[in-house]
Amino acid sequence: MSTPAALATVTATLQNLVSSVVAGATVTTQPPSVARNGGDGEQINIFLYSTQVNTAFSNAPMPGESRSGEQAYPPLPLILKYLITAYGANDDDISGQQLMGLAMSLLHDRPLLGQSDIAGITPDSNLQQQIERIRITPDPLSLDDMSRLWGTFHSVDYRLSTGYEVSVVLIKSTRSGRAPLPVLRRGEDNQGADVVAAPSPSLSGLRFPNQKPGAEFGDTFTLLGEQLNSEDITLRLQHPLLDEPINIPVEAGQSETEMVVQLPELADDAELGFKWPAGFYALSLVMQRPGTPTWTSNSVSMPFSPKIESIDPANAPAGDVVITVECLPQIKEGQGVTLLFSDRTIKPDSVTTPADPTARSILIFTIENALARTEPYVLRLRVDGVDSIPVDFSGDIPQFADNQKVTIT
Repeated sequence: MSTPAALATVTATLQNLVSSVVAGATVTTQPPSVARNGGDGEQINIFLYSTQVNTAFSNAPMPGESRSGEQAYPPLPLILKYLITAYGANDDDISGQQLMGLAMSLLHDRPLLGQSDIAGITPDSNLQQQIERIRITPDPLSLDDMSRLWGTFHSVDYRLSTGYEVSVVLIKSTRSGRAPLPVLRRGEDNQGADVVAAPSPSLSGLRFPNQKPGAEFGDTFTLLGEQLNSEDITLRLQHPLLDEPINIPVEAGQSETEMVVQLPELADDAELGFKWPAGFYALSLVMQRPGTPTWTSNSVSMPFSPKIESIDPANAPAGDVVITVECLPQIKEGQGVTLLFSDRTIKPDSVTTPADPTARSILIFTIENALARTEPYVLRLRVDGVDSIPVDFSGDIPQFADNQKVTIT
């Protein structure tokens, strides 16, 4: 592939080719603002005004740069944009048009730059050795594009010009690749990978009871997916604040597309509710079959809702109201907490989490200018983006729980 000198090599090659067909005319490679420089003879100017990256060559190294298992970096693939301008003797338009015709005819007949055209033009560019040929194609510029381009050359009168595109110039990356040693052993005892013929379970979603938006302690919810009737499966719950995942055994032999799972009841373990932080859990299935390694399914997100245990006071006069909320699970350090009061979101004044793992977190909120109304306000607690569920589902008709309300009089 080429070195960074390839840009200058392309420009010098075009200059050399055009010079061969415009005998007696000067061929320059300067910006149009200085190209004429007070001269009045016949002249062709070849100006490289823009470079662009060819994305087709940006994502993989060139063939031969690396083998399977090795790492190599793709080249810098450039498209060169040229503006060719013709000047006649004494700025005569007829003379300039003749020069432009000669230059365009040459580039039309030489759409590819050969090795003999490039070799020896500039030292050490290696442009003639790259795999891709250098192609020259017309680059039509609209009147508006041409006007804007010439507008950048201040105090210069427009002369007959045309655009050409030269691509692709592949400049070799200077970063070093990697070529690891061949693999001599595959797996324990050189037996290769463990292959299991049975299909692996996969998860697609969750369905909570009573169409709740998240799970709570004691809930029986349904996993949705494929191949869920496998045996020796454990439900795994992972949370960013937990050092170790929570593993829950599940009943085998269920439906292929649905698996029923029950979360433990808080009453079964006095400390349980304080070990599970509220928030989003990554839920997956872990399979362990005799004679095979353990493997894990894909994961789905499970919102685990906080629960408001008490609100004090339940009745307060209008104005600034200070409310104390007790909740579980305990609020962990670094968790984001917000109280939803009507359509307002309120940050806590303080959050107290006792060292006793069986004690509830105590949160204090100040509700400024709370307005009186006949209907009580229903409160919700949001922890790490998951809201508490203020609904009592024990009756025939779901209702807002009384201990989740505050009346402002």
